[in-house]
Amino acid sequence: MTKGNKKQPPMPRGNRPKPKKGTFKRIMKMLFEEYKLPLIVAIVCVLFSTLASTSASLFLNQIVARIEAGLQTGWSEAAKSIGSLIALMGGIYVLGIIASFTQARIMAVVTQGFLNSTRKKMFSRMQNLPIKYFDTHPHGDTMSYYTNDIDTLRQLVSQAIPSLIMSALTIIVLVAYMLYLSIWMTLVVFGAVIVMLIVVKHIGGNSSKYFLRQQKAIGETEGFIEEMMSGQKVVKVFNHEEECCKDFDEINNRLFEESSKAHSFANILMPIMGNIGNILYVLIAFIGGVLILSPGVTNVSLSGQALGLAVVIPFINMTRQFTNNITQISQHFNHIIMALAGAERIFELMDEEPEVDEGYVTLVNAKEIDGEIVECEERTGIWAWKHPHENGTTTYTKLMGDVRMENMDFGYTPEKLVLHDVTLYAEPGQKVAFVGATGAGKTTVTNLINRFYDVADGKIRYDGININKIKKDDLRHSLGIVLQETNLFTGTVMENIRYGKLDATDEECIAAAKLANAHDFIMRLPHGYETQLTSNGSNLSQGQRQLLSIARCAVADPPVMILDEATSSIDTRTEAIVQQGMDALMKGRTVFVIAHRLSTIQNSDVIMVLEKGRIIERGNHDKLIEEQGKYYQLYTGNFANN
Repeated sequence: MTKGNKKQPPMPRGNRPKPKKGTFKRIMKMLFEEYKLPLIVAIVCVLFSTLASTSASLFLNQIVARIEAGLQTGWSEAAKSIGSLIALMGGIYVLGIIASFTQARIMAVVTQGFLNSTRKKMFSRMQNLPIKYFDTHPHGDTMSYYTNDIDTLRQLVSQAIPSLIMSALTIIVLVAYMLYLSIWMTLVVFGAVIVMLIVVKHIGGNSSKYFLRQQKAIGETEGFIEEMMSGQKVVKVFNHEEECCKDFDEINNRLFEESSKAHSFANILMPIMGNIGNILYVLIAFIGGVLILSPGVTNVSLSGQALGLAVVIPFINMTRQFTNNITQISQHFNHIIMALAGAERIFELMDEEPEVDEGYVTLVNAKEIDGEIVECEERTGIWAWKHPHENGTTTYTKLMGDVRMENMDFGYTPEKLVLHDVTLYAEPGQKVAFVGATGAGKTTVTNLINRFYDVADGKIRYDGININKIKKDDLRHSLGIVLQETNLFTGTVMENIRYGKLDATDEECIAAAKLANAHDFIMRLPHGYETQLTSNGSNLSQGQRQLLSIARCAVADPPVMILDEATSSIDTRTEAIVQQGMDALMKGRTVFVIAHRLSTIQNSDVIMVLEKGRIIERGNHDKLIEEQGKYYQLYTGNFANN
């Protein structure tokens, strides 16, 4: 467990994160690729709803005109005309409500479908990332992609974009109506719009960079919380609660600072825009009244109407609508900036380079006919490497489990090697053990066999084939791994054992459990093999969890096995029971064993002693004891402690 990050100094202005160009365009492209027709229907509904909501001003213009005419010519005709206008206006409003309801229903389906497909793409890409990615990225931060960041996309697609389109269309329609009624007063409104745009550019530009930093700070906070939850036992054992609270306070305060800056700009935008709109509303009413009372002023408009109450009253109403929609756009601008910040993080995950696999040799079922290996569909218990060649021929090599490392160098970073000139040979059926101090490179060697990482120099050959030529899925399918850290998944005991071979029958899973000596304790569980496991098998002991992990490996029936401290979490009595099952499991297989308990590897065919990434001794137990070198020191020290 590591401490939380200490408070960082303010980021230099030139290094502050900025929203990347093209993010919004990419979101829209993804939306229209998947939901083109529903989105077109939704846009048509938004257009109709906009026309319905903005038609009130034109109706008001006509109603006031009819009232003015009625004052001069009588109310009989005017009343009929006004009644018809009100009925028509009511009908249009009803249709507008239907259009709004339809648009809302469509966008709800589109939004959830879009989020569903985005999560699938994220998870699919994550499954194809190399192990190095998970070693270098906090798990809590990665989780925030699926929670907080994806939620910002939901707000963008379901709320911000439809409202933004509606507001933009409303403004366009209102500008057309305004020009229709009075060009002079429209110019006054345009002047206020310029002021609003300047305010939005200044305040919105400042809020955008802080929203991006806020999203990153949220990821850091969630990562720290996830780390503390998984390490809670360690925290309590070492009475580290107070220090953890201090670390969390620093991270949480950094989130507070970034969020405060982002929302302080966002929150002042609405009041400023609202007050500018109020000022414009009063200004238009004043100018309209002055123009009406000025006999020499003529109205310049597309309608040709004289400047009077029939023009000024609806124009004031349109001004209010106009400024309200400008304000709404500014509000949606903040949501869009926040969503773009979240989308950038999501796209960073989706754009991560997947694990490269240039292999072309595959693993197939095979059988022997007249001493020749032939590919077949059915399971025969025989596997073969299918190796296509450039000349068009294909050869089949029986999977035997012969693993050889030749002059191998490796470093997790190019500038620092952790393995130096490692050479070893594991013939089919041999048990090869690695011993050495912590950090000597034992686990690293096994990580290279299954190609979690690739060697910097040298070669690894599997049945004479360079493993770089073997497809990674097929390579790993031929390997069984039992790790020191056990991972069980939510599901039944049977499902966890079957994880090693998805098409395994119940009988095969039970046989594997018996082989690992897990059957007895499983049958004592409340529901036997149907007992539900949660939270990484927290309702089982550490030893029981490891037994299930061994059973999971056994059901896969791999020709090569890697046991990385497989019995380290099991007590001495249980270890003896498990070792019997392990011996049966390892029979006839090539096995690589990493163990600190040297008593578990005495019967190994070859023991490799590693120190600082180099093999310094090799041989069987008796030979290494006779040499009285490093292994002798480790063994006698281990024996003395026991």
